[in-house]
Amino acid sequence: MSNGDKINAPKPLKKNLKKLAKFQRRLAKKIPGSKRREKAKLRVAKLHARIKDIRKDFLHKLSTKLTREYDTIILEDLNVSGMIKNRKER
Repeated sequence: MSNGDKINAPKPLKKNLKKLAKFQRRLAKKIPGSKRREKAKLRVAKLHARIKDIRKDFLHKLSTKLTREYDTIILEDLNVSGMIKNRKER
């Protein structure tokens, strides 16, 4: 933010992303068409849905907090990678 505050991702999100990586590795080892693969596939899908819900909830809570705290909110979309590549000052 412009005042120097940084907002970290919620802890459950980080934990679930690690879990997702583990479940996806397990899914990759299963034989296509098997019952165990279907179970693993379902497990990965459920975890994806959970991660989506955690992100959505976090963004909703953050946006609500910001709108209550500040009168005016301005969003700026910067092409940071392009700015780094072109180091000339204008």
